[in-house]
Amino acid sequence: MFYSHSASLNDNQPAIEQHWQTGTKGHISTQFGHVFYFRHIPAQAKYTLVLVNGRIESAYKYRELLWELAQNNIGVVTFDHLGQGYSDRLLANRQIGHIHCFKQYSDVLSLIIAEQVTPHTDKWLFLAHSMGGAIVRHYLEKTPNTDAKGVFLSAPMFEIHTAPYPIWFAKWVAKAACMLGKAKDFAIGQQPYQPKPFEENELTGCDERYQAFRAQYEQHSELQLGGVSFGWLNAALSETSKKRQPISLPISIASAEHDSIVNSQAHFEFASQQTLCKIKSYAGKHELLCEEDTIRRAVLTQCYEFADSVTLKETGS
Repeated sequence: MFYSHSASLNDNQPAIEQHWQTGTKGHISTQFGHVFYFRHIPAQAKYTLVLVNGRIESAYKYRELLWELAQNNIGVVTFDHLGQGYSDRLLANRQIGHIHCFKQYSDVLSLIIAEQVTPHTDKWLFLAHSMGGAIVRHYLEKTPNTDAKGVFLSAPMFEIHTAPYPIWFAKWVAKAACMLGKAKDFAIGQQPYQPKPFEENELTGCDERYQAFRAQYEQHSELQLGGVSFGWLNAALSETSKKRQPISLPISIASAEHDSIVNSQAHFEFASQQTLCKIKSYAGKHELLCEEDTIRRAVLTQCYEFADSVTLKETGS
C-alpha cells in the first residue's frame, strides 16, 4: 500500500491538487440547501469508501487522503455537511455551527448514498470521523438494510467532552437556551473561527498537517467555521445520550488515547455492545487521519485490512 508522508507533503501538493481537480465535484439539492460533494472512483476500484467527516471539516481538508486513496486504487465519495465547508450555511452568521437535529445530517447522507454512491458502485463501506461517526450511527439505526459492507470509525463522537461543565449541566443549559429562543446563538464559550498555534492545538501531533490545514482555511476563508450554537449542542447531546441498538454490520474503531474532543471511553462501551466490532487505541490526539506518520499509517492500515476483510469475502477470495 502507498502511504503519504508528512515530510513530502509540500512536494506532493501539485499532485494532490491535480487529483482534486480531476475528481467529480458538484452540489446536490436537499430540503435544507445545497450540499457539496466530491467523487473519485477508479474504473477497477478495489472498493469505495464513503468518507463522512467531522465538524468544521470539508472534503477540501482531506485532499491528501483523497489523493492517497487513489494511489491505492480505492474509490471515495465524500461531502461537506450542512452548515459547513462548501455546503450552504444554515444561519446568516456563517461562523456559527448550527443544526436542529441529527436527522438532518443523516437525511443528507441518505441522499448522497442514493445519488453519488449506489449508482456508481455496489462495493462500498463507511469511513467516518468524529461527528461523522455519530451521523453514520444514526443513519444505520434508521436504515438497517443498507448496502454498506462495513463501518470504519475514527475517533467517533459517541460522547462529547463538555469540560469544565458536567454533561448533565451542559444538557440542561442547551435545552433551556433553545426553549428561550436562543437556539441559533453561539453556545456558552463558543466564538468565531480562530486558528490556534500548533502548540495549543487539541487536534493532532503532526505539525506539517496542522499547518497545511490552517493554511487551507486562511486561503479559502469561505471554509472557516467557528463554534457551535445552542441548537447544535442540544442536538448533539441528545443524539449521543440516546439508548442504542446493536448494529448488524462489521465495525472497526480507531480510538485516540489523548483525545480531548470526544470521550474515548465511550468507544469501548459502544464496542462492547456490538457483536461484530473490533477496536484499537492509538497514542494520538483526536484527528487520527491527520496525525503524525507512524500513527496515521497504523490507523490507515487498520482501515485497509478491515475493508479488505469485508469486501473480499464477498468474492470468496
